[in-house]
Amino acid sequence: MSRFFVTLGVSLLVCGGLPMQAAAQDSLVSADTTEVRRPVTVHPEAERAISELRSPYCPGLMLEVCPSPAAADLRDSIDVLARGGLTADSIVERVLAAHGEEWRAVPRREGTGWWAWLMPPAVLLLGLGVVAVLLARRRRARPAPSSAPEPSPEDSEKLRRALDDLDASEHPEW
Repeated sequence: MSRFFVTLGVSLLVCGGLPMQAAAQDSLVSADTTEVRRPVTVHPEAERAISELRSPYCPGLMLEVCPSPAAADLRDSIDVLARGGLTADSIVERVLAAHGEEWRAVPRREGTGWWAWLMPPAVLLLGLGVVAVLLARRRRARPAPSSAPEPSPEDSEKLRRALDDLDASEHPEW
């Protein structure tokens, strides 16, 4: 039985070590062939255009964070256009003409696009107005504190006796 465990242990060491050796060799090979990329500054107009577009290559992601190589190429071409003197708005329109209007991430600031910009603050202000009106009505509808009438002398005497009886029951004399 112990021979079985020795054989199993040796097998695991040998088989477990092979992937590590292969990974080490791959890293050496890839270290020699990998091209070093330096961070490149992006033109400000290109940054603005990229931030206003969704990625046609990664559904649900913005173009600025899409890891696809095609998206990287699109970002590079947008940077080239911006360095060529185009504004962010004209770059966005060019990209949308090529890929489709559904990739616009930021609504237009003209025509019906204004509704997308105006509705959220308008609804917020309307909601705050409704809350203010409801609170003002609730404050006005609250009944005024009523002042209790003075007790009669007979009621005062009854109350005093009841309090004396209560004090006597709480402090028994032993």
